[in-house]
Amino acid sequence: MTLDDITIILCRPSESGNVGAVCRAMKNMGLTRLRIVAPETPLDEEVILARTVHAQEVWRNAGLFDSLPSAVADLSLVAGTTRRRGKNRKDFSLTPEELAEALRARTGKAGLVFGNERTGLTAGELALCNLASHVPVDEEFPSLNLSHAVQIYAYSFRKALIAESGGGWVPVDTAAIDALVRTVADSLESVGFYKQAGRGEQERFFRDIFARSGLTMDDARRMDGIFRKMARLVDGIRSGTANDD
Repeated sequence: MTLDDITIILCRPSESGNVGAVCRAMKNMGLTRLRIVAPETPLDEEVILARTVHAQEVWRNAGLFDSLPSAVADLSLVAGTTRRRGKNRKDFSLTPEELAEALRARTGKAGLVFGNERTGLTAGELALCNLASHVPVDEEFPSLNLSHAVQIYAYSFRKALIAESGGGWVPVDTAAIDALVRTVADSLESVGFYKQAGRGEQERFFRDIFARSGLTMDDARRMDGIFRKMARLVDGIRSGTANDD
């Protein structure tokens, strides 16, 4: 599934400003499909556009529906957001991260339904959803602003469904770690560190530390350069030609 396969559905929204803020939250994370079901009060486009900032197209392309069944009819999976459990409601509820992982493994079109700002989803509306989801907030103050809730889900979806290029933290492999360990040990040996046996034990120590720390290739190259320079400096001191270039 991709972000283009996900539709955010606002059921009975009452605040135009919240709708505009939802558009902005969606656009921040690459979500563009919005559906609005039976607003409780007429939506004020001027207010909405003022809150969308640079996400006006999300609002202008939004679908307007009279009922939730018609809004979800073409979707293969529908999740409803709610913090309430009980009779006639879902048996279990997924966190945003768990829901995002569940969607990642699927194909088809999915919808995420948010209820009215004050009352949330009714039992009947939730019954039209296949899954329930909740944000695990502090029970002493569990109410979330609608756009904030959408932002949390949108971010979770983006993390799960988008493989960022260039910005990911990719640890070096074992071969690179072994090469770095040899450089470190060779450099230490060249300055007389190993007066007695012990290099093998220290190599194992460095190998484990480097592996656990998750060094990137840039980290490994920089460390390699530091230890090589250290060995050259010591060799220069011994020969009387040391410099710090």
